[in-house]
Amino acid sequence: MVCQSPSSKMWVSLVSLLPLVAFALALPSKDCEHKVKEVIVPPRGWTIFGPAPPDHLIKLRIGLPQSNFDVLEEHLYAISDPYHERYGAHLAKEEIEELVAPHPDSVTAVNGWLSSHGIQEADIGRSAAGDWLTIRVPVQLVEKMLDTKYHIWKHTASGEYIVRTTSYSLPKDILDHVELIQPTTMFGTFKRLKSTIHSISKIDPQIQAQNLPPVFDSATGLTVDASCNTTITITCLRQIYNAVGYTPSAKVGNSIGIAGYLEDYANRADLQTFFADQVPAAAAVNATYNFVSVVGGLDPQDPAEAGAESDLDTQFAFGLSFPVASTFFSTAGRPPFIPDIGTPEDTNEPYTDWLDFMLSHPNPPLSISTSYGDDEQTVPESFAKRACAGFAQLGARGVSLMVSSGDGGVGDGDPDPATQECITNDGLNRTQFIPGFPASCPFVTAVGGTILFPEQAVDFSGGGFSNYFSRPSYQEAAVKGFLSKLPKGTYNGLFNPNGRAIPDVAAQSDFFRVFIGGQAFHIGGTSASSPTFAGFVALLNDGRLKKGLPSLGFLNPLFYSKAKSGFNDITVGNNPGCGTEGFNATVGWDAVTGLGTPNFAKLLKLVT
Repeated sequence: MVCQSPSSKMWVSLVSLLPLVAFALALPSKDCEHKVKEVIVPPRGWTIFGPAPPDHLIKLRIGLPQSNFDVLEEHLYAISDPYHERYGAHLAKEEIEELVAPHPDSVTAVNGWLSSHGIQEADIGRSAAGDWLTIRVPVQLVEKMLDTKYHIWKHTASGEYIVRTTSYSLPKDILDHVELIQPTTMFGTFKRLKSTIHSISKIDPQIQAQNLPPVFDSATGLTVDASCNTTITITCLRQIYNAVGYTPSAKVGNSIGIAGYLEDYANRADLQTFFADQVPAAAAVNATYNFVSVVGGLDPQDPAEAGAESDLDTQFAFGLSFPVASTFFSTAGRPPFIPDIGTPEDTNEPYTDWLDFMLSHPNPPLSISTSYGDDEQTVPESFAKRACAGFAQLGARGVSLMVSSGDGGVGDGDPDPATQECITNDGLNRTQFIPGFPASCPFVTAVGGTILFPEQAVDFSGGGFSNYFSRPSYQEAAVKGFLSKLPKGTYNGLFNPNGRAIPDVAAQSDFFRVFIGGQAFHIGGTSASSPTFAGFVALLNDGRLKKGLPSLGFLNPLFYSKAKSGFNDITVGNNPGCGTEGFNATVGWDAVTGLGTPNFAKLLKLVT
């Protein structure tokens, strides 16, 4: 039985909750024993700025245990294995929701607990499967519900503020009926993944292109314009990845999407300028993208508000895949909470809002890229695993999800031991490589970075091994081979040799010619490689759909088996960080460029 407050029957909807909170908290309540659900050590770099304002509103997300996720996972691996008889037999939205729906006992128990705090059904948002509950409540009520204390925390390096706690508890009667509650202990802010080394630089229009002979790569047998070694365009990518002359269709039900966050907006005028510069067929018909607002995401078209990340993502993903139906998802939320402007509500966690929306979407895009993430250790393991389960649900529906592997090499991008910042958050302050999330989720395709032609690994390419997720079976042979070639004792204790390995694949990631606010810029980072790879996946889906085959869906089991010969093996370069030179690119899979970069023509034959 859930602990009850004698005031629960007197309370009204949370619409009028704020004036009653002080009264409600003062009422006597039945003694209720709480037990700790989660506790963390504050992540390095975050310090307490002050107490959280009592009336500060928190969008509290309560995750109920997904009763049959293990069954869903079995389905996912069966339909993603190219040698399985069920390959490509993706599940329907309703089938997935049935598998992840919580047990009725959990629903009843949590409903009773919420009711005891005056929270009525009308105040609760429920996911399509009922496995996530969302309520908006002031800090002082959350503190009572979770027997905890919230503070404003400040990040020393960035100056960002968030409202969080380092532990929370639940009544013992519902402890096993709740998997996690956030925002509580999550200090990750899912920043844009642009390299701080090769970031954004304006292109000088006065510089004349040099008339150099084309470059030939004996390993791939491909010839590429010499200009591609200084500026990456759609033409360059099609040449480098053997897709010249391939024309996709707009009539086979194909689709591609880009996830945008943190008030970074795509600009249609910039897309038109880009098309005029690089995709004349799209410019000729004034092609554009479909805009979808997620929980109030905006679509301003003022050139001054054009976002570098969103312009990069949409221009290259949609430019490569034109005329495939394209969608830009703008999710509301801003990165920092500013404690001194009186903002009553924290809005810096849009990532899960996007995932909720996509899981409820009747027809999500078949190829999706997101270029946002954070250090794995800033994301509580419970949250990382639950979000990862959401990605698995998308994969089971036939969606391929690409994510950037990160821009810090094996951690902070710094090879100098004297200045490295790769310190664990477990209170032991050990030096350790820092993998990124969501790249570390085994149900996404993590995309690392390359540079130049012939290609080599770019030094900021995120790579390494997860501390949360064990190595999936589809990676076992490839990663064991890589580990067996490492010199004995190399980096002992710096990474988890049994973890999910990052990245899976790679693509060009520097000197991308992007138009922002009407002007041309060079942009670098794995935030470029992920939408690039997503564009080529959309072309592969085009080839399958033309033949009446289903979309590729979750890619990794295919890539590590039947399709591994469709990648260009990258064997030059490394990804320094954490006071080391990082890992080396080598023959076969490596923790810098994964399986390598796509050879589209080869992959197309392998998947059709």
